[in-house]
Amino acid sequence: VQLQASGGGLVQVGGSLRLSCAASGGTFSNYAVGWFRQAPGKEREFVAAIRWSGGGTRYADSVKGRFTISRDRAKNTVLLQMNSLNPEDTAVYYCAVTTVVFSSWADPTHYRYWGQGTQVTVSS
Repeated sequence: VQLQASGGGLVQVGGSLRLSCAASGGTFSNYAVGWFRQAPGKEREFVAAIRWSGGGTRYADSVKGRFTISRDRAKNTVLLQMNSLNPEDTAVYYCAVTTVVFSSWADPTHYRYWGQGTQVTVSS
């Protein structure tokens, strides 16, 4: 399956963005879909994940209450709604898919396919 991440951009502190992850050449039906981010000079960091079948979710503590991950079955797309953005959220955001269990969703090494990334910049 190929993944296409989109929706990034430049936003001011306190603003919102919605990222999309679309699948082609396959579906999300057997996967959990995760969002990760990577800022310059830092390791790739888990943001959120959702199981396509069943809709279970998991969030990093740093984004709980601000970010919401959801799925659009009709469009075969996973969304990441990001509110109350701050400069620490600035990074390239990637979506990826995994078949591992919930407890392993935060580990990027368990993800098989990755999208190309979309830049999110929050200005102060």
